[in-house]
Amino acid sequence: MDRNELISMLETKAKKLRRGVIVSIGVGLAGHVGGSCSSADIVSALYFYKMHYDPKNPKMKDRDRFLLSKGHVAILQYTALAEAGFFPYEELAHTKEIGSMLQGHPDVQKTPGIEAGTGSLGQGLSIALGMSLGMKLDRIENRKVYVLIGDGELDEGQNWEAAMACAAHKADNLCAIVDRNRLQATGKIVERFPIEPIDKKFEAFGWNVIEIDGHNMGEIIDALDKSDSVKDKPTVIIANTIKGKGISFAENVVSFHNGILSEEQYQQALKELS
Repeated sequence: MDRNELISMLETKAKKLRRGVIVSIGVGLAGHVGGSCSSADIVSALYFYKMHYDPKNPKMKDRDRFLLSKGHVAILQYTALAEAGFFPYEELAHTKEIGSMLQGHPDVQKTPGIEAGTGSLGQGLSIALGMSLGMKLDRIENRKVYVLIGDGELDEGQNWEAAMACAAHKADNLCAIVDRNRLQATGKIVERFPIEPIDKKFEAFGWNVIEIDGHNMGEIIDALDKSDSVKDKPTVIIANTIKGKGISFAENVVSFHNGILSEEQYQQALKELS
């Protein structure tokens, strides 16, 4: 397909991912609407354009790896995995049920396609570095480790220790993506624990930095492609996003970081994403 067709397909997939997030949450139970929807375009580009994997053989050696460091938005990754064929889409309706394969945070033992248990914020980049170095030792070439990090998550100091280590080890097969929606659980990041300038900090640690509109699919795929040509340093893509993107009543509303949908809101969200 040509570029315009590709972008249109990925945008459609992103809308399906957002819809799957709503299906996973359901009515009357808390779920992470905001950060799932802000990252949906990025995850769509990763799973349906960039990454090499086999849903019938999730642990094949020659695969790209994706780590959801902000593991509280696991419902977004579950929807992508279902859409990619790792398990039936119908499983999404059973998210967080006792005995379900889909729990509140990613569980490598329960869910095919999950690379690590995440959700204790700040640890994903360290895990990703270990995986990237392991791939180099195993001589797995032309494959990457992608790790999605929340901007609020960068409050955690372990990220910056990992950032130094990634640069020191010249981990050019590692690409971090920061979902910069500027909101965290209790309010605006700038009012809670200011972390800017993110770009200058990563540059100071020796990273290749790319800044994009995280809802512009053309910019997303171009940034992912550009990261492939960078040698001897890791890449971070800083994606400027809107928390709750695609759902009118949730956009930039901090209460939907982990919000409860009424029946009316549930139906409205599904309608807007249809």
